[in-house]
Amino acid sequence: MTGNKSPIRRVVVDGLGRLPQFCHATVADGWIHVSGTLGTIGDSFDLAEGGVGPQTTQTLRNIETILRACGAELRDVVKVSVFVSDMSTFAEMNAAYSEVMGSDPPARITVGKAGLALGAAVEIECTAYKADAEPVVDDSAPHFHRG
Repeated sequence: MTGNKSPIRRVVVDGLGRLPQFCHATVADGWIHVSGTLGTIGDSFDLAEGGVGPQTTQTLRNIETILRACGAELRDVVKVSVFVSDMSTFAEMNAAYSEVMGSDPPARITVGKAGLALGAAVEIECTAYKADAEPVVDDSAPHFHRG
């Protein structure tokens, strides 16, 4: 079927670090699948300093940026998977997570003892749903583009 746009959109957010082997998110029929995300600062591979708490907060802020690039917000998240390198840091991760996600959080799983990229203390992936989700393309803000 020539001329039809694919119902799947891959989203890359300029200004956020990522490896070239994956996009930040994929949008399909209102479902937004956010790739595993670390608490990196900007487009560097430098992790937020201070351990699992600050890394969790930064990771969720990075996810929020990715979701906004997809036309969604944190409130649209329906499922979260959290991977921590050390389960003894669960309480600290959970406190930072709760501070960002609030009193009505989505479904979640936490997996411990994970060997994470860059030696990170936490990595988070999520799925969101927004019926009219469409990657935001703003020519005046070149930090967002469709991949």
